[in-house]
Amino acid sequence: MTTLQQPQHPVLGAVVAITASLERVAEANPAFMATDQKAATLLEIARAKAQLAELELRVLATADDVSAESGARDVAGWLHHHTHQRPETLRVDLRLAEALDRSYGLVAAAMRRGDCNPAQAQVIVNALDELPADLDPEIRIKAEETLVGYATRFDPTQLRRLGRRILDVIAPEIAEAEEARRLAAEEAYARKKTRLSMRRLGDGTTRISAVVPDGAADRLATNLEAFASPRRDDGTRTETGEYLPYDRRLGRALCQMLETLDPARLPIHGGDATTVIVTIDIDQLRTEAGIAQIVGGTPITAAEARRLACNANIIPAVLGGASEVLDLGRMQRFFTAAQRRALLLRSATCEAEGCDIPGTWAEAHHWVAWALGGNTDLDNAALLCSHHHHRAHDTAYLHERLPSGDIRFTRRT
Repeated sequence: MTTLQQPQHPVLGAVVAITASLERVAEANPAFMATDQKAATLLEIARAKAQLAELELRVLATADDVSAESGARDVAGWLHHHTHQRPETLRVDLRLAEALDRSYGLVAAAMRRGDCNPAQAQVIVNALDELPADLDPEIRIKAEETLVGYATRFDPTQLRRLGRRILDVIAPEIAEAEEARRLAAEEAYARKKTRLSMRRLGDGTTRISAVVPDGAADRLATNLEAFASPRRDDGTRTETGEYLPYDRRLGRALCQMLETLDPARLPIHGGDATTVIVTIDIDQLRTEAGIAQIVGGTPITAAEARRLACNANIIPAVLGGASEVLDLGRMQRFFTAAQRRALLLRSATCEAEGCDIPGTWAEAHHWVAWALGGNTDLDNAALLCSHHHHRAHDTAYLHERLPSGDIRFTRRT
């Protein structure tokens, strides 16, 4: 019995013809093309890619039988096995193919004409999917028509922005209410997804990972930029004078921001305003190599404890030999707002020699450490930016006040 061979489908014939044509020019060198022909070729290739992508999506949308024949989960899985493309990319393509076949014929038609590339099509479909489910069908069709028209003028990023505001263009009478509904849904989703985790890496650092609402991220970025501005020199440069990369500047800015938070404005925690308590043995405190302990936290050096003690959000608890509390620092021991204003009148900038960081960004430093009996008064105060405040507590540096009033730092030899 003779089996009749099924005639070749026009779609397969077209694809075979395309690959055959490409094989004929496989060895052709475009370097010898005229400039106008190169330009025309590039534009035709872009148009052909969009048309071929639409054809692939059209076949994908109807190829369930291909995966069923081989037992694959879906045609994306079948294609991954046979063509070794990324499976996640293939599944994105499959979802787009199904959306075009099911709902968005105008987008598919634009791709067939070469007027809309796959990236634009994906953005348009996403924008249309985000429209309210109960939207008038005529308004939905108008939105699709408008976005398809935009595809000849705008790239995917621009289309995404236009897609979010498409109702403002085609149905302004309902746009505001729908925008409010969309924002409320986004905010609820953001609250649901908000989380933060901290993991000690065992090398003196902690990795902080967070997902927060965009509004909170914007406020954090604004606050960090105040500390990380490239106009500042306190901590924004390496030891060799080069500017730190932006991510490292933001990391240091976060540390500075946490150190300068006003505990009086934080929620009550454990019966008192949220405050960090640092404990340290009196003998350790007076040595250069001593170790302190943040209560409930990690060990730090004595030098870091002395520096933190200058800030109003750190309470130092000095312990005797039997761990009895010899001295628990209190807020009034730290420089008051009035004293800081007086320091600003004395020096408008950081008092380190040659430093022009504004005094409003600087920190009040005890010239004679509080652990050594130094008073919290103007005669024992120095206004130092974060960079030089670290230097003042760094045992590798000496510092002295010059007759001019400036403070000179020199590395120990």
